[in-house]
Amino acid sequence: MDGVRLTHVGGPTVLVEVAGWRLLTDPTFDPPGRRWSFGWGSSSRKLTGPALPVADVGPVDAVLLTHDQHGDNLDEAGRALLASVDTVVTTPSAASRLERPAVGLTPWATTELAAPGRPTIEVTATPARHGPPLSRPIVGDATGFALRWPGQDDGVLWISGDTVLFGGLREVARRLRVDTALLHLGRVRFGITGPVDYTMTARDAVRLCRELRPRAVVPVHYEGWSHFTEGREAADREFARAPDVHRTVHWLPLGVAVGADG
Repeated sequence: MDGVRLTHVGGPTVLVEVAGWRLLTDPTFDPPGRRWSFGWGSSSRKLTGPALPVADVGPVDAVLLTHDQHGDNLDEAGRALLASVDTVVTTPSAASRLERPAVGLTPWATTELAAPGRPTIEVTATPARHGPPLSRPIVGDATGFALRWPGQDDGVLWISGDTVLFGGLREVARRLRVDTALLHLGRVRFGITGPVDYTMTARDAVRLCRELRPRAVVPVHYEGWSHFTEGREAADREFARAPDVHRTVHWLPLGVAVGADG
């Protein structure tokens, strides 16, 4: 994806730079150490801080917030950052809870980011399910995002959001041509709910990528928290068992801006 730079700050937080735009996903900038409650007796401790402090990230034009109800996707420093950006795009439920105006999109709804002298970016919300069937009343809504702008002939930049593999992601594969996929992995689990996954595993990602057929896969949301049960080494071993997918995987160095090709 020519002209796109990605900086993985940590967890789900990625700075996307394209055509003069600076977009940030799921801002998390708190220091490590705090334990966060995720509801219904589940919790997680933040183990590592961001690779870049929020002051070093620089100005942000828009935040793409997959959901607001979990501290590993929006923490206190991230909430403070929201006040300084022009646009926040998120789920309708998150938009109703935030202390600033935000654009809430249902799956497959679209909004545009527009500014003088820059190409317009079309942002489309994509389906996400942050847990097993029927878990939404407990874990809440989440969303993914597909980004499209003029001249993007090879396909969209897609951010999965926190989600398990389910029919909605296969709908993404049917409806979108994906060039670069930022996949939230980590196999989130909590002791209180046993062997129940709340985000994708690498094995899930392999299955999905064989349907998406993206040119580049960028894993995020796999380190820095105690509820991530599948880190980079375990995930990469799984990818290595699928050479057709493994050759598309690009692990970004934390805190360093690189081209979307890795």
